[in-house]
Amino acid sequence: MVFLWINLLYGGQQQPNLAVMTARAIPFQFMDKDTMQNLKSFFRLTVSAGALATALFCADSAPVRAADSSFTPAQRAEIVNIMRNALKTDPTILSDAIASLQNQAAAQKNASALDLVRHNKPLFGGSSTDVVLGNPQGSLNVVEFYDPRCPYCRKVLDDLDALVAAEPDLRLVEKVIPVLGANSTLDAQAIMAAGLQGKYIPFQKILMADSSAPGMDRIRNAAHQAGLDTDKLVKDMKSSAVTTALAKNVALARSINLEGTPTFIIGDQAIIPGAVSLSELKTAVDKLKSSH
Repeated sequence: MVFLWINLLYGGQQQPNLAVMTARAIPFQFMDKDTMQNLKSFFRLTVSAGALATALFCADSAPVRAADSSFTPAQRAEIVNIMRNALKTDPTILSDAIASLQNQAAAQKNASALDLVRHNKPLFGGSSTDVVLGNPQGSLNVVEFYDPRCPYCRKVLDDLDALVAAEPDLRLVEKVIPVLGANSTLDAQAIMAAGLQGKYIPFQKILMADSSAPGMDRIRNAAHQAGLDTDKLVKDMKSSAVTTALAKNVALARSINLEGTPTFIIGDQAIIPGAVSLSELKTAVDKLKSSH
């Protein structure tokens, strides 16, 4: 295993005689600067490859013995001791490696989600049950997943209006998903039911701006303010059309491992989670526009 690590570090070039170094049991505090730097670089490589855990906890296992049979038990113990001391002296070695692994995992997750979007564009941007802001025939497609009770989703509403006003070719699809409990489900059902009467946006804005206690009385009051047939809205909330549409939205959100709301899908180029600023949204849309 040690030889494998050194090959990784030195890329097949002439390697230092680590056996001699460890056999001499050089005290850690007297190690020369170049050797210490090589070890630090070496650790950053091995941790990111998942080998450090093997070195620290499996030093006497069969696979390790097969790789470092030229070392005595005392030499192997000294190598492990040097590694442990290096980590104690510079803990950023481990934290940097963990951060690198996390970034790689996030990038892979994001790439997989975007690949799914590319292969299922009609599902994300072509739904007939979701409201479209801006230009219905626009070529700049953006999808927002939002929960009506999410405070960040409420905060971004005005920014979305400004974004649509600033870009005449923007087609913004709003996908409501109830992820914050029973009251979110009620509000999401009501918003979708309002869409059946052609008043999705007016009702959505009234409901999401209402800070009164959640429940059917609040929904009825918002429906009255939006000029809806309240009884029809209440009935439609439980309809198969509304239930199916919400289920499809939730399934799509899960398919891209959505972790929170709001989440924006910018064409097939980027997925942006969280309450981003208007300037960040404009920058993302500008990048999408430049790619067309």
